[in-house]
Amino acid sequence: MRRPSLAPAAILAVLLAAAAPAGAATLVSQYAASGSRADASGLSGAGQARLGGFGSDLSYDAATGTFYGTTDRGPGGGVLPYQPRLQAFTLDINRATGAIRGFDLQATTLFTQANGDAYTGLNPTLASGGMSTLGGSLDPEGLARLPNGHFLVSDEYGPSVIEFDQSGRAVRTFAVPANLVPKRANGTVDYTGDRGDVTTGRQDNRGYEGLTVSADGKTAYAMLQDPLFEEGANGSKADGRYSRNVRIVQYDVATGRPTKQYIYQLESLSAINGRIDGTEQDFEANKQGRSIGISAIQALPNGTLLVLERDNRGLGVDDPNAALTVGSKRIWQVDLSTATDVSTISLKGRNDLPSGVTPVAKSATPFIDLAAALKAMGLTVPEKIEGFTFGPRLADGSYTLIVATDNDYSVTQNGGGTQFDVCTSGPGGVNSTVALGTGCPEGQRLLDSYLYSFRLSAAEYSSLAGVVPEPATWATMTLGFGLVGAAARRRRRKAAAA
Repeated sequence: MRRPSLAPAAILAVLLAAAAPAGAATLVSQYAASGSRADASGLSGAGQARLGGFGSDLSYDAATGTFYGTTDRGPGGGVLPYQPRLQAFTLDINRATGAIRGFDLQATTLFTQANGDAYTGLNPTLASGGMSTLGGSLDPEGLARLPNGHFLVSDEYGPSVIEFDQSGRAVRTFAVPANLVPKRANGTVDYTGDRGDVTTGRQDNRGYEGLTVSADGKTAYAMLQDPLFEEGANGSKADGRYSRNVRIVQYDVATGRPTKQYIYQLESLSAINGRIDGTEQDFEANKQGRSIGISAIQALPNGTLLVLERDNRGLGVDDPNAALTVGSKRIWQVDLSTATDVSTISLKGRNDLPSGVTPVAKSATPFIDLAAALKAMGLTVPEKIEGFTFGPRLADGSYTLIVATDNDYSVTQNGGGTQFDVCTSGPGGVNSTVALGTGCPEGQRLLDSYLYSFRLSAAEYSSLAGVVPEPATWATMTLGFGLVGAAARRRRRKAAAA
């Protein structure tokens, strides 16, 4: 199968004459941010200040024109010390076409605990010395703004939802539903163990992947990446890897308490495998609730949600030459209004739903088929398309939707936990792993982070969301995070002068 060449680490502004396949939005451009540039943290050491992973989720402040991207636990898969952080940046977006023409990092805000200690991306056992204590462990994945200027971050380790103030310091942690906490068969909490140890709760590395807040700021929705350990079946054995049923948790922001849980159903493997040429690369049954999952969610003004669902294939540290066929990178619209509250209902040992349980209503076709849109422009599809947010309105009143990738800092590791940089010459080319921070061989480079700009007309957005806010209203909805940007810029200027 022909593979398109890797886009240069600069601007690739390619305009489409027709709408993107299977959706209401048009892909306008791709922008590649170099995988080797540094952030503004001022930290030293290979990988500690690398501007990577910031596409784990996105948020946009229309009042200041600033985007915020949250990193995950950093390079190293939870075994390398790294302080998770928020990256504030602006994009030079053509107000006539929506094409991204430039990227400017404004500030880096490091996440700290309530006591002022740094959070770390280390897994709980390494960070606290025990599998049952989270301590300062943090694996951020979802990001949402609050009207008071604070922001919420969802974490995979707990899973947790943490509120941070403008300086990046934790203010409070929301309550976690008991059925989501990972436990061994004897009831012992185990935040670090995998399937060989843990039997119930969220799967390892599959905690709260998505987070969003309603337009009025009163309700938050946190979403697991995949089904719970026990909520699926392989014959008579409980196994969430075989299930499509993923939980969305609804929170009251004022109290930080969970109020409801809903079931979201992933696209079936049969549908995904149907888009893969031949059968050699088809996903097996135990990949349904493991290799397929969600990456981000966004609340719309009418109360519905957009959900980004994807597989684990594409250009990335595990496939630096994009050799495998991508099956799914799609954004769906869902409605929770008729879904059953499953807070007290277990799906243990089953792949179907009990009688009387209705999942969230999911659009019959994707709002955007991301993979199809990229392929239609001759672009390579990256593995971790993980964040998206509505961006600035354009001169004609249309909207931009900005999508971002997590490049894993272009770092991988071996079984012993040693970290390596991943270098590539591009799709269909060659790749290599080198010692962290030593530089790539000639003709190869670190994996880039990608940003994509989609364009929706005012009518398309109205059809999607049920309402089109005036520019002033749209700015008000996202005003709070402008305070974060101002504080972050002040800190960076102060650090630079020191």
